[in-house]
Amino acid sequence: MTRIAILETGAPPPALAAVHGDYPAMFRDLLGGGFAFETFDVQAGEWPDPESFDAAILTGSAAGVYETDAWIGELLDWIRAAKGRTRLVGICFGHQAMAEALGGRVEKSERGWGVGLHRFDVVSDEPWMTPAAAKIAIPASHQDQVVEKPVDARVLLRSDFTPFAGLAWGDDAISFQAHPEFTPAFATALTAGRHDRIDPALVDRAVDSLKGPDDRAMVGRWIRDFLSA
Repeated sequence: MTRIAILETGAPPPALAAVHGDYPAMFRDLLGGGFAFETFDVQAGEWPDPESFDAAILTGSAAGVYETDAWIGELLDWIRAAKGRTRLVGICFGHQAMAEALGGRVEKSERGWGVGLHRFDVVSDEPWMTPAAAKIAIPASHQDQVVEKPVDARVLLRSDFTPFAGLAWGDDAISFQAHPEFTPAFATALTAGRHDRIDPALVDRAVDSLKGPDDRAMVGRWIRDFLSA
């Protein structure tokens, strides 16, 4: 059975976690059976040995990779040490952390909040991306973005709002800015609870967009196939 380390870098608001589960649970639901998952609370200093796992998933977080908390620096060091020793998958904050650790740059974007169902162009043809698609739609929830990609990373997904929405390094590391693990119900509740931080008109548009069809299942299959390769 494929062994997966989940590096838990953050948590949903407690009221939402009670209903929708935490981030590791969301990934377990997205990816389904055939994997043995073990969760590591990296904010508490728990770090997996990369060579003891077939792959590692880095979750989302409310933190910014440019912040000075000790665990963030330790995470960037862990990514650099783990690269090439196990497969890596980064989502949202995990995507940004991989980019920052491996030579890119992340900032709080001047474009503002990216919330709701976002659509991306698929710009790289990878063997694990089956079925193939020209465009995908998955939930997003972020302010920070990768503004400079690492020189050795290739772009998988892009949009005008998020030019580096998906990245890959060689054949053993991938990352995505958006959230295939977020159900529409969770993404809606999370976004609707941020009227105090996000323009209410943007919140309303984002919530309305989440009523449409999405490609979470397909992207989940892509990640599953990548992890199983």
